[in-house]
Amino acid sequence: MPQSLARLLIHVIFSTKNRAPLLLPEVRPAVHQYLGTVLRDYDCPTVRIGGVEDHVHLFFGLSRTLSIAKAVEIIKTTSSKWIKLQAPNLAEFHWQNGYGAFSVSPSQMEAVIRYIENQEAHHREISFQDEMRGLLHRHGVEYDERYAWD
Repeated sequence: MPQSLARLLIHVIFSTKNRAPLLLPEVRPAVHQYLGTVLRDYDCPTVRIGGVEDHVHLFFGLSRTLSIAKAVEIIKTTSSKWIKLQAPNLAEFHWQNGYGAFSVSPSQMEAVIRYIENQEAHHREISFQDEMRGLLHRHGVEYDERYAWD
């Protein structure tokens, strides 16, 4: 095949450093929009972006020319610089070091979209850490609890 073709749907989740509740409702829509712009600029079409005050969910198509690690590095570095300029209380903003990334079957797209859209209600019942533990378990990802959070 002379052409490289791919469609990889990825659900990426990462939090603010130490899960600081800095993504308040008044800044969150602009942050989500900016994250979508960064993804678009790197040929990663956005399906849905959402989250709450201490973390984000990005659901997108991974560019065939980027690794997941490189895409997340670009997203976090670029957006962190931008977020710091948005308000004085965000001048020290940082994302956590790690992230969770999960492949999504096209048949599960609507379920993931609903999941991301329902984050506010979801996190009235469950913490970020418990959410991540559940996702890691469902996706069969082994991890060491001692190094999972920062």
